[in-house]
Amino acid sequence: MNENNNGTLYLVPTPIGNLEDMTYRAVRILGEVDAIAAEDTRHTGILLKHFDISKPLISYHEHNKEEKGNAIIDMLLDGKNIACVSDAGMPAISDPGADLASKAIAHHISVVPLPGANAALTALIASDLDTKQFTFFGFLPKRGKHRSDALQLMAKQRGTLIFYEAPHRLQEVLQDMYDAFGNRPITIARELTKKFETFLRSDLSSICNDLEKITYKGEFVLVIGGSETGEAIDEVPQQSMSYEEAVAELVDLGLPKKEAIREVAKRFGVSRREVYNIVER
Repeated sequence: MNENNNGTLYLVPTPIGNLEDMTYRAVRILGEVDAIAAEDTRHTGILLKHFDISKPLISYHEHNKEEKGNAIIDMLLDGKNIACVSDAGMPAISDPGADLASKAIAHHISVVPLPGANAALTALIASDLDTKQFTFFGFLPKRGKHRSDALQLMAKQRGTLIFYEAPHRLQEVLQDMYDAFGNRPITIARELTKKFETFLRSDLSSICNDLEKITYKGEFVLVIGGSETGEAIDEVPQQSMSYEEAVAELVDLGLPKKEAIREVAKRFGVSRREVYNIVER
């Protein structure tokens, strides 16, 4: 408990496949907190049983994050210590834990992040692509038009690009990437840390010409070379829109406004402050 008598919110990463990737500290914290907020309480229950941990579980996911988030904040304000976990990997990365952390910070509640397993970085370091500069985009929009528009906005991005994708959308996503980016190096990482972990290192053209070489099962991370690694393609239109229009387009695609401003600043090669001052004036 901190000096203002509030509890502490712990952001606790969980294994992305191999249970041996759970840290000693993560096990200790889960055993010490008053309750655990989990995306899927049944899934987390299996993890807790493996490590012989018995704690109250709070169902906290994308569809109840407002109601349950407020209840968890009340518990923290009452001095309870709460751990937030996702189904796998880092909470708050493509995960409703980000909203809970923001609520806690707004209420001056201490938020303590623990390091641990993360699929994006695990794939990146074995991708054979640039690790000095990279951007994590998470999941693309599900709908084709929105996804294509989002990829067009990323086409000029320098540095390695990292995405998560589901197996049932993978073929059309790869084709959309080739249409937007042209031919670039790509590493497709599947089932990281699990029994059937595989890395397919190739390029978008080769992959799209032989989509049957991929096993469409499990969880995927796509690691793609940035704009400086690809062949120029005429199909990528030059953007002539204003900062306001570019931010509005990304917000329409589902990005929070703060992230949209950050991405537009990267795209135009200017500071976030410059974009912010124009968009918010």
